[in-house]
Amino acid sequence: MRIKDELELKEYDIEPLYGQVSKIVDNARFNAFKQVNFLQILTNLLIGRQIVEDEQQGNVRAKYGKSILKKLSVRLTERYGRGFSVDNLENMRKFYLKFGDRISESVLRKLEKLKSESMLRILGQEEIPYKLTWTHYLILMRIENIAERDFYEVEAYNEGWDYRTLQRQYNSSLYERLALSRNKDSVLQLSCQGNVIKRPEDLLKQPTVLEFLGLEEKSEYVESDLEAAIIDKLQAFLMEMGKGFLFEKRQKRFTFDEDNYYVDLVLYNRLLRCYVLIDLKVDTLTHQDLGQMQMYVNYYDREVRTEFENPTIGILLCKENKEAMVKLTLPPDANIYASEYKLYLPDKKLLQDKLKEWLEEADCM
Repeated sequence: MRIKDELELKEYDIEPLYGQVSKIVDNARFNAFKQVNFLQILTNLLIGRQIVEDEQQGNVRAKYGKSILKKLSVRLTERYGRGFSVDNLENMRKFYLKFGDRISESVLRKLEKLKSESMLRILGQEEIPYKLTWTHYLILMRIENIAERDFYEVEAYNEGWDYRTLQRQYNSSLYERLALSRNKDSVLQLSCQGNVIKRPEDLLKQPTVLEFLGLEEKSEYVESDLEAAIIDKLQAFLMEMGKGFLFEKRQKRFTFDEDNYYVDLVLYNRLLRCYVLIDLKVDTLTHQDLGQMQMYVNYYDREVRTEFENPTIGILLCKENKEAMVKLTLPPDANIYASEYKLYLPDKKLLQDKLKEWLEEADCM
C-alpha cells in the first residue's frame, strides 16, 4: 500500500460506520433476546398447563403430585439437562394458574403442537401477553393480591425495571405506599395503568423509604448527614421519589433582606414541568418548618419559574409527620406536602392491613 493510501486510511473517520453497524448488531441481539425470552415463557406456560391437566385427571395424581413432579424432573433432566428441578416445575405450574388466562385454551392447544417459529407466527398478530422476563414473573407469582401484582407488572414494563429493581420496589411496599396517598378511584387505576403522574399529589408516597442509604436509626443525626447520604446515592433517591425527576442543586441559596436561606435539595419534574423543593427534617415536623417551606415555594414561584412552568411543589421529608397540624397550618390550595421517611423497609403486612382498613372505610362513606 502506498504511503498516500496509508495516510488517507489512517485519517478516515470510522466512527459513523462503526456507530451504524453497532446499532444493527444491538437491535438484532435485542430482538433475538426478546424472542428467546418469550419462547422460554411460552414453553414454561405450556409445561405448567400440562402438569395441571395431569393433576386434574384424578385424585391419585393430585395426592401424589409432588412425587410425580420428582419423577418428571429426573427424566427431563436426564434428557435436557438443567432447568427442570422440582421447584422449577412447580413454578411453571403456578405460572399457568396465575397467568395462563391471557391466552385462550384453543390457542394454547395449537401452540403445544407447533415448533417455535410457528408459535411466534400464531401470536404475531396479537399483542404479546408476557413482556417481562421469566425472572420477573418468578417475583410476580409470589404476590397474591391481583391488583398489586398487575401494578408491579405494568410498572416494571413501563419503567424498564430489571428484576432486582422490581424486587426492591416490592420489598419497599411501593404499591401500598402509593395507594395510601390516593383516593379509592386512583387506587383502582394503579393496577391498570401503573403510577401515572398528572398532579403534585401523584408524586407522594407514605412513607418515603430510604433504606438504600445504609443509615442506621439513631437520634443524633442532623439534616446534613441525611443530605450527604442522599447525594452519595442520588440515582436510587430519584428512583424512590418517583417518575420524571431531575436533580438541579443541593443547598440552593437565595437572599433577601440581607438574610441567606438554603433549600436542601432542588429537583425538577419534567412530567409536571415544575420545580420540586425538598427540605429534610430529622425531627418532628413543626408549623415553623411548614412556614419556611411556604416561603421557599413563594420565592421560586415569583423569582425563578417561567410562565411556561407550573407552580412549584414543596416536600418536607420528616422523621415524624403530624397530619392534623399540616392541614391546620396550610391553606387547602397549598402546593406543600409532608412525607415521613424510613431508613428501613416498612412492615409490608402492616401496610397491607392499613390499606385494607382504609379501603373498607372508603366503601362505607
